[in-house]
Formats: sequence, C-alpha cells, structure tokens
Amino acid sequence: MPDLRRQVLESGKTVSRKAASREASRNNSPASSKPASRQGSRNTSRAPSDEEDSGFLSDETSMSIGSLDDENPEQDNPDWEHDLSQRIQEILDRKRSSVQGREDALQAFCRLTKYHYTVEEIHGAVPDLLAAFERSVRTEVSVREATLGLRAIELLAISAFDGTVYENTEPFLTRTIRDSTSPLVKTAAIHCLGACTIFGGAGEDGILEHMGYLLDIIASDGQSIDATDDPSIVTAALQQWGFLATEVDDFEEESEEAVQIFMDQLDSSDSNVQIAAGENIALLYEKSYTPQEEEEDEESTDLNEDSDEHEHDATSGPKLVKRYNAYHNTPELESQLQNLATIHGKQISKRDKKSLHSNFASILTTVGNPRRGPRYNTAINQNTNRHYGSTLTVKIGRHGVMAIDRWWKWVRLNALRRILQGGFSEHYFQGNRAVLNSLPVMMRMADQGHGSMDRQGARKAAKFRNARRWTTHQSDDEE
Repeated sequence: MPDLRRQVLESGKTVSRKAASREASRNNSPASSKPASRQGSRNTSRAPSDEEDSGFLSDETSMSIGSLDDENPEQDNPDWEHDLSQRIQEILDRKRSSVQGREDALQAFCRLTKYHYTVEEIHGAVPDLLAAFERSVRTEVSVREATLGLRAIELLAISAFDGTVYENTEPFLTRTIRDSTSPLVKTAAIHCLGACTIFGGAGEDGILEHMGYLLDIIASDGQSIDATDDPSIVTAALQQWGFLATEVDDFEEESEEAVQIFMDQLDSSDSNVQIAAGENIALLYEKSYTPQEEEEDEESTDLNEDSDEHEHDATSGPKLVKRYNAYHNTPELESQLQNLATIHGKQISKRDKKSLHSNFASILTTVGNPRRGPRYNTAINQNTNRHYGSTLTVKIGRHGVMAIDRWWKWVRLNALRRILQGGFSEHYFQGNRAVLNSLPVMMRMADQGHGSMDRQGARKAAKFRNARRWTTHQSDDEE
C-alpha cells in the first residue's frame, strides 16, 4: 500500500488542518499534544425516508445491537417473483419513464431483493440491470433516484455472486465519489464501492487499492474528494475501510500509519466517526495476533505476554500469539481510548455518551489484550483498570444466536446489516453465498419457552439453507 500521507502532502491536494498539524507535530516533537477544543463538523441532511428504504444510509455503529430479527413485509407475498419481474422490466425500459416512476421501480426492486434471495430471478439480467442503475446514478436527475440506484447495485452485488460486477462498476463509482455535488450520493457511492469490491470479484489487488483510496479520504477529512469535514462521508470511508481490511491477512507494514490516521479521527466531534475509527483500531490490533502454528515453540511465541491475560483469554479456538506491534505507542493510544470510554460533558448528548462509553470500553479491552474480541456490558476492574464483559451475541431471526467474538466478525456483520437490514435472516437461512462466506460462524439456537416449535423451525431453515447452498455450487460445477 502506498504511503498515503506522503501522497496527500506532495500531490498538490489541499490538506486539512488536522492532517497538516499532525505532520508538523510529528516532525517537531515525538509526543504531540491534543488540541484544546474539538473541531466542529457540519451535520449533513438526510434524504427523505420512506417505508421501504428508510435507514439505508444510516451510519450508526452502536455496540448495543441485540437482534437482526425484523418484521418482513414480504413474508405473505406469494407473487413476489412476478412483482420483481415487472419491476425489472420497468427499470430496463426508460424510454417513457419519469423520475417518479424510476424512483418507485428502484425502491420496489430494493425492497424485493432485500427480503428475498433473488440469485435465480436475476440470473442473466445482471449486465443490463447494472447499466440501468448506472444511468440513474450518472445522470443524477434527483438525489433520491441516484441513491436508490446505488442501493440497488449493492443489493445486486450481494445477491448475484457475479465476478463481473466490480469491473463494470468500479470506474463510475470512483467517479461519482469524486464528482457528485451531493454529500448523500458521495456517501452512498462509498458504501456501494465497498460492497462491489468485496462481493463483485475485485481480488486482493483491488481490495488493497481501494483501502488506500479510502484511507486518503479519511486522512484528508474528505478534502481529497471535495467534501471537507463531512462526518457522514468520513464515517462511510472508515466503515468500508474496515470491511475491506477484514479480507487482508497480513497488515504489518501498513498498520502503524493506519492506526495514527484513525487516532486523529478520535478527536472528531461526531460520535459515529469516533466509533468507526475506534473499531478499525481494534481490528488492526486483533490482526497483529494470529493462531499459533503446530511447529512453533510455545515459549518462543509468548513475547513476554502477561500471564494474567492468558487466564482471561476469552477467545475460542487455537491459541493466538503476537506477531508484531500494531502501533509503536500503545500507552498513548490507551489513554485516548480511556478518555472516550469515560467521557463526560454537557455538549455531548446522553445517547452519544452512552454509545461512546460502551463502544470504547470494548475497544480499549482489545487494545489492552488483542486476544479479546468485542465485549458487551463491559465493566472496569478497579485493581487492574481493565475492562471486562460478556462476549457479544446477536439474535438471528427467531431461531439462532450468533456469538461475535472477533472484531472481523463484528465489522462484517455491521456491513451486511447495513446492506440487508431486516432481510439479513432471510438471506442467511436461504443460503446466500455472499452472506455465508462473510460470516462462516456457527449459530446456536435461542433458548425460548416454546422450544419445540423453534427447534423445528430452525432445523427446517438450516436444511433449506444447506440444500440451497449445495444446489447452487453444483450448478457452478456444471457450467
């Protein structure tokens, strides 16, 4: 990955005050002082919400997620395949369409593909649909049509499992991020680029390239894409950077610079920016530990780890050992995270304060011991000043509970949750390969009073999911 700070400073681009002060302080003193006051960030307006797509631009990353179960408005629609076919025809036929008509067709397409796994229904139509969605985005006649077009591309990418999506969307998505005059469209395009990169066949080179691109946006506070200090855009870039990073195994060379850039974002006045930056830091510390190899000597991999930490190692599976330092000054970072985990102030809303406390207590726990994943209901041990808590679990539909014991799982879950929202459990149980490949984790059944009914439903859902996955793989082999 290129040295992004050097690129930003030497390419002639305008550099934010934060980036400039960071570079100056690094050159003049080894320990930079924090600014006395936070730099304000203007809040961006949200697009008008509607019944079906409200919230798809949400940037919330609260640790308090407890369930992905949501009422499915399509559950009792036996004609959904016909409805989807009709909407696809409307989308492809633009000759006599109006802006309102295209918005309605795109909204319906998003609703149907969100609540149904449509891999068979859209087979053969992917190139034409991508071209139609691109026209809605490129013309930008209305912000709503453009954002719905980007939303439709995301859902198509996660449903189609088509390796041509990335190559057909990447140029115009990066152009949209750079040239669009709407912050909402820029934000939606950043999220869409992340989804197409992961699910559309980008490969490792494409993933690393766009991680560098997103880190450029973050390091310049959005100035590299003419969106200075826009918190929604910076948050989107942080979230998608983390999503892409979960696909990279070795991040030793880039970790130092990335952590420093994310530390700078911890000073943001927007809690979503702070939390997204903190989660990326926790992910990078987690990546600095990997499973112990069979031939490795246990003592040689200990690296002077505190034996007390081993007693409280909460991760399951093989022993994790330290491979490198994620950042050169972990005590400085821990001090900054501690301040956010206990932050107080009248200028911060109660909701933001609660979110900052819970998220950064969990993040601080991982930085202190990267063997520890996300934690829920964290508490402070007064003797050691360490944060402890139970492993985060998430309810999937009515039948399962998923343990989120690693940060890569948490980051991927949030990315899938943002794309599929209430349709996550439908895609999971119906065997969506993109979803199953992203979260290859075991689920246990929820302990509920009406256990027999739930167990029966869970068995049926699992049987259908496995059969769907096997059938789909068989068709690939036949092709």
